[in-house]
Amino acid sequence: MKTIDAVDLGIMWDRLTAITDEILLSIVRTAFSVGVREAWDLACVVFDAEGRALAQATLSMPAFIGTAPLSMQQMLAKFPSHTWQPGDVVVTNDPWLGTGHTPDICVTRPAFVDGRLVGFVMTITHLPDIGGVGLSAHNREVYEEGLVLPICKLYEAGVPDEKLHDLIAINVRVPEQVFGDILANVSGCTVGERLIGELMTEYGLGDLEALAEGVISQSEQAIRREIAAIPDGRYKNEVEIETVGDTAKLACTVIVEDDHVTVDFTGTSDAVPFAINVPVCYTTSFTTYIIKCLTTPSIPNNQGATNPVTVTAPKGCILNAIRPSPTGGRHSVGWFIVPLVMGALAEALPDRVQADAGMASLFIVLSSPTGGEANSNQYFLAGGLGGMAGLDGQHTTPFPTNNAVVASEVWENVTGMTVVRRQLLPDSGGPGEYRGGLGQIAEMVNTSPNPISIFMFGMRTEFPAEGRLGGKAGAKRRFEIDGEAILPKGRVELGPGQTFTIHEAGGGGFGDPFKRDPERVLSDVTVGAVSSKAALIDYGVRVDLEAGTADRGD
Repeated sequence: MKTIDAVDLGIMWDRLTAITDEILLSIVRTAFSVGVREAWDLACVVFDAEGRALAQATLSMPAFIGTAPLSMQQMLAKFPSHTWQPGDVVVTNDPWLGTGHTPDICVTRPAFVDGRLVGFVMTITHLPDIGGVGLSAHNREVYEEGLVLPICKLYEAGVPDEKLHDLIAINVRVPEQVFGDILANVSGCTVGERLIGELMTEYGLGDLEALAEGVISQSEQAIRREIAAIPDGRYKNEVEIETVGDTAKLACTVIVEDDHVTVDFTGTSDAVPFAINVPVCYTTSFTTYIIKCLTTPSIPNNQGATNPVTVTAPKGCILNAIRPSPTGGRHSVGWFIVPLVMGALAEALPDRVQADAGMASLFIVLSSPTGGEANSNQYFLAGGLGGMAGLDGQHTTPFPTNNAVVASEVWENVTGMTVVRRQLLPDSGGPGEYRGGLGQIAEMVNTSPNPISIFMFGMRTEFPAEGRLGGKAGAKRRFEIDGEAILPKGRVELGPGQTFTIHEAGGGGFGDPFKRDPERVLSDVTVGAVSSKAALIDYGVRVDLEAGTADRGD
């Protein structure tokens, strides 16, 4: 095996990451759906010939750091390396083999250079529709959640499987949008194969194995060093979350031993008969993600980040749901893994953990603004981030996902909904020495002549983002139609002229609010993040805006 010196390794490592970014951008430029084009609900990962993850696009969804390698190994189990041909394209959207729910499709193409298999390119996008009842929290079985594709070949040696194409087309509501996105994935993988070949030619590489060993070993050594610096021990935490008309408990024990972490979710509630259950691949992914965030956030994602982390969860619990449990809204439970694990490690890493985040919210809109063919589109909004040592939480920042908010002009054009306003919500961030980020209010009117179906997976409607180390909770999320509260999970119909309003959750505060610098409180009041009344009640600071003064009175 050719050895690569440190300088060349750094250059080629950066080049691999740049390749994944270019693949991702090619998909964004060619996709049909708003969810991919505007909200960036996608990912790209490059693997070596053994199926080891080498690089992930920097603008990818972070969750796929864990699911993509698992999907790749499943694909290689079905189609061993020696069976792949140039031009093959393998796909799956099976929740237990892919990313955890049916709308996400994994598209993989082998990379051949000079007739030799050197690696794989995988792209993942959230499809605008996959049939079934729709992406509803009220689905009771996975069979209601649309077409499930096992690991199969969409193209074989460059030739499309016409029967499979027909099968997909006849099972979805918006086949043009769906196939536009699938073909964008295929073309992105093709771009990746070309760019990998160019990298290898430029550096005289016969394969990617030496580069893979360098990238993976460097990353793994770095994260193991950081884990080893955490005091050995068993760190526990549990949180209560809302489900559908009920609550559930998530529990974890984080076991730190030398340079390895085991996260055990024993004590977690059983799966529920609603589409918010989480396959273990998604649980593993978010667990790996938060451990990496707390240890080596600056190192690009690859296989090395996953090797020092083991995840276990009781079979059949809500974090290890088994077929036929519905999983369409698995994010509405799975995202809570991040504050759950972070809370467990707060004792060991008080200067690295955040207070809880208000999180992002996702809803799907099925509309026909012109009375013609329906459109299916997804929309992300964000609550506030939690504060942490030395930093206030950012306002309206998606976490633990990183989707973009669709531009209002685009949203209005494709849905028939007019965005009346989006503005920050004062006093929604949790009080703390370091304040939680603000939530926002978003108001949309159905200005089309037709009813609009909205599928929601609201979180933080009963249990707000909690503060940490003395910080207070942020404001809860709520949903309204014409000013009347509605259930946060499920399907609602928005009639012509009706208004849909979302009040996004605020992030939790970090540290004792009465230790916040009065000058910072004055600044908060000046910009409208905190009211004068809240400044006095929550922070013990009397603010005089006319005089420009703030003091902590008795």
